[in-house]
Amino acid sequence: MADVERGRDVGYDEFGMLHENAAEAGLPFDAADPPVVERVWVDVGGGRELSAIVWGDGPAEVVLLHGGAQNSHTWDTVVLGLRPRSVVAIDLPGHGHSADARETDGNSASAAAEDVAVVIRELAPDAKAVVGMSFGGLTAVALAGVAPELVRSLVLVDVLPGLESRNASHIMAFVNGPPAFASFDDLLERTMQFNPQRSRSSLRRGILHNAARQPDGSWVWRHSRGAAGAAGRVAGIKAQGDQIYQDLWEPLAAAAAQGPVLLCRGLRQDSVLRDTDIEALRHHAPTAQIVDFPEAGHSIQGDQPVPLAKALATFLT
Repeated sequence: MADVERGRDVGYDEFGMLHENAAEAGLPFDAADPPVVERVWVDVGGGRELSAIVWGDGPAEVVLLHGGAQNSHTWDTVVLGLRPRSVVAIDLPGHGHSADARETDGNSASAAAEDVAVVIRELAPDAKAVVGMSFGGLTAVALAGVAPELVRSLVLVDVLPGLESRNASHIMAFVNGPPAFASFDDLLERTMQFNPQRSRSSLRRGILHNAARQPDGSWVWRHSRGAAGAAGRVAGIKAQGDQIYQDLWEPLAAAAAQGPVLLCRGLRQDSVLRDTDIEALRHHAPTAQIVDFPEAGHSIQGDQPVPLAKALATFLT
């Protein structure tokens, strides 16, 4: 099945559920004074645009990069916890409402970073920190290599270069699942099977942001499933060997020498990191800080959004 068409027509009230995010997380929300938030698009060349959600009306302090097969709405509750800071959350290439990734025979994180750099220069040139989860974290590290001036400080959410592919097998199983679902309920049930700790309401919101209904009534994910897309990247992990993105240790070490680096690590079994990864981090970037989240797995922003927001706020001070 063809990928979902991407463009400026979002097709639904994507900010109409923020009160649900706030209520579920125990955060204040005034319907009479809702967050200042809008979706924008940035031309990254070659007839392609990347989309982003811009929170607040001041200069952006933080840039957020989601993981593979996700989109910028994965950060909604975290951003609500960071208010009143201004934030930019970017849909990576081939995800959400951004154009598909550029064709490349090289490092897909580096290719994504080149596009992301264009967006940051336009929307958040003076941001204090770039925060990336999973593939977004690898993209953030690559960004520190291709545009170090944009990465004044770096936060990685449950990811490091050189992680072992077998530790991401549960992610591969989910992302490389069926290309289409007969109904929304079918898609929701599969998502719940892979995320048993999350509430049904939070997963429902996530799907509404990350999937689209087709003319025949079926549902498909918004992320690209091609070789350059999220599923293609995850499937390609095995082809790269036991460890992936080893070449990103060098720019991570350089980022740590230039400014603060924070690793947020989930301690549940579904985290992709192990003690050997932490040992490697201490070797390559001994000044890096580490904050553990015992009640979170790989997607800390979904499992523990408020504690993550607090950790980010502390890091930014």
